[in-house]
Amino acid sequence: MDAPSAPSASEVRELKFQRIAGWLRRDIGDGTRPPGSRLPTEQELARIWAVSVSTVRRAVDDLVADGLVVRRQGAGTFVRASRPDDDKRSLIGVIVPHGSFYYPQVLRGVEEVRAATGVRVQFATSDYQQPVEARLVQEMLDAEVDGLLLVPTLSGPESAGDYLHRLGGLPVPVVLMERRGRSLDDRTEYVCSHHEAGAYDAVRHLAGLGHRAIGLALRSPSPTADPVTVGYRHAVAELGGEPVEFQAALNEWGPATADRCLSRLREAGCTAALCFGDRQAALLVSATRRAGLTVPGDLALVAYDDEIADLPDVPLTAVAPPKRLVGRTAAELLLSRLKDPGRAPHQVLLRPGITVRDSCGAKQPRESRTYAEV
Repeated sequence: MDAPSAPSASEVRELKFQRIAGWLRRDIGDGTRPPGSRLPTEQELARIWAVSVSTVRRAVDDLVADGLVVRRQGAGTFVRASRPDDDKRSLIGVIVPHGSFYYPQVLRGVEEVRAATGVRVQFATSDYQQPVEARLVQEMLDAEVDGLLLVPTLSGPESAGDYLHRLGGLPVPVVLMERRGRSLDDRTEYVCSHHEAGAYDAVRHLAGLGHRAIGLALRSPSPTADPVTVGYRHAVAELGGEPVEFQAALNEWGPATADRCLSRLREAGCTAALCFGDRQAALLVSATRRAGLTVPGDLALVAYDDEIADLPDVPLTAVAPPKRLVGRTAAELLLSRLKDPGRAPHQVLLRPGITVRDSCGAKQPRESRTYAEV
């Protein structure tokens, strides 16, 4: 980089930091430093101008205050991708764990709102890594998003309670999707599937088909496993039964684990089971076949998730969380918050439906769904 030309007489009368800031402004204004380009480091600028780093920092602070550049921790200072007056449409940041299972439908709901309102949306995935997620949040704040839609990762270096509290203190409105705090003191806005109600309805559905001994098969860890268990136990208690639960880690679920699960259910006299999630239920279907049994004749099944529940040889009746509705409602809620910052916090639970297929033995039309807001 060439050193700046000798200052004019008028520039000599300016404070040093003003001269540096003015030089950078001109470079940004005439396109010498295009949007997204990285500025020299403060140490490099200090050498070029023969000034202290603190003087350079004050010049850069001026540009940050004017919205011309943004600092990104650990990466440097960058020319802002768009000027504050270039586009008045709201910019929403969206972070989900991944884009290949469950969340594509959530993102579809967000996209519906984007298409209807013209808001701008910036998407990212965290791969269930809390440090990655924290970095993505900071990058979106640096990009000056107006609000955030998050599926926070609650397992990581920071406890779930502390992490949610910190997210609630961000300088822009935040709406959580499919995650919520457990404390009544939590005022963070969220839109979630009511998994307790979904599990409850599944057990009541099986009970309505004549089953009284109904088991629960779980994969873990998962933020959904606990609410599913709560709903299952509530329904079983209402029916006057005893809970029969089997749980194994996600990476343990395979044919051998499914055989052990089936043995546990059969030993307890279960004639039906709720299985979280679809893959685990499909493995149970195969286990019954190996044991010389049938689904639903010997064991009626309801899966939880309805992502791949129609694929097994015996299509699975499944609890269907309203994923697209979660995304759409969360996006609408965030836009409402941006329009009316003072309104009361909204915490929304959406009741899942049940898609009836062959595995439960019900003589009902397939693909029936019911959604309700709680």
